[in-house]
Amino acid sequence: MFSSVNKENKIRIKKLKDLFINYETISYFVCGVLTTLVDWASFWLMDEQWQADYRISTALSWMAAVVFAYVVNKLIVFRNFRFGPSYLWKEWWAFFAARAFSGILVMILMIVLVDMLSWGKFYIGGLKAGLYLAKAVVSAVNLIVNYIFSKLWIFKKT
Repeated sequence: MFSSVNKENKIRIKKLKDLFINYETISYFVCGVLTTLVDWASFWLMDEQWQADYRISTALSWMAAVVFAYVVNKLIVFRNFRFGPSYLWKEWWAFFAARAFSGILVMILMIVLVDMLSWGKFYIGGLKAGLYLAKAVVSAVNLIVNYIFSKLWIFKKT
C-alpha cells in the first residue's frame, strides 16, 4: 500500500519537474531577467539621470523592454524561426497587443502603488525606495502575465 502511494508521488513530482524544469521555462526565465534589466536600466536612466516623471519612465522603459523581449522570445525561448513578412507582421502585432495589455496593467499597478498607496513617499536617504519596490513588485507580476500570453497565444506551437 505505501509503495504504491510512494510511486504515485514520485510520478507526480516527475510530472511537475518536467513541466517547470525544461529548456523553455529556463530560457524564458533567463531572457525574462535580461528583459527586466533592459526595462530597469532604461527606467533608471530616465528617472534618475534625466529626471523624467516616473509614469513617462515607466512607459518608455516598457517600450524598450517589449522590443527586446520580442526578439529574444521569438529566437531563443520559443525557437520560432518563421520570418515571412506577413507572418512576422501578424506575430509582432499579437505580441505587441498582449504586451500592451500587460503594459496597461504595469502602468495601473505603478500608479496604485506609488501614488494611491503612497509608496512614492518612502525614501531611504536619497534613494526612492518605495518607487523601486513598486517597480520590483510590478516587474514580477508582468513576467508571469507575459509568459502566459507568450506561451498560450503568441508563440504557440502550430
